[in-house]
Amino acid sequence: MMKCAAALALLAGSASAFAPASVGPNAFTRVGATLPGAAVDSNGNNVAVKDLLTNVESSGLLTKVAQSGLLSNAAAAGISLKKLEPLLELAAENPDILIIVEAAGPELLPILPKLIELAPPALPLLASAVTISPGLLSVAGLASFGAAAGAVITIPDDTVLEVAAQTLAVGALGAAGVASLAGSAILGKITK
Repeated sequence: MMKCAAALALLAGSASAFAPASVGPNAFTRVGATLPGAAVDSNGNNVAVKDLLTNVESSGLLTKVAQSGLLSNAAAAGISLKKLEPLLELAAENPDILIIVEAAGPELLPILPKLIELAPPALPLLASAVTISPGLLSVAGLASFGAAAGAVITIPDDTVLEVAAQTLAVGALGAAGVASLAGSAILGKITK
């Protein structure tokens, strides 16, 4: 629990801690190291990332994470930073993964502020979700796929509205199935 509290304390620093100190004109800045087309400030910081961190700070997201009980429930479920180390080592051993994530960065940056806006209402749900066993999540994922197939079979496709209902049901239930199976796999690996 102390590790989680220490990690939260490190992350709870203000966004201004991530901004570089004022430097003189002879200082080295990595303006050329940013992604092509990215807007940067005078110090070479990506403006979108800086705005995102400021948004995280102003919304009090980390405080809300602490208040939601997510970290306590994760610790009770056996999830700790120590168990996340193999995932970090995997990323370190395979730099191709990091290149893919970095390449996806420009497309993901516009989505992140919306995720931060939607995160606080989802925290109680996440706090409850980490206590669910991976086996139960797998069963829920398979049931969701079965329900999607059932929707295709039971909903007739005689009109455009019925086809739209089929598509909506398959899309929602299929996404829930994929999310459940992926969550089950991740929880299974980090709660062993």
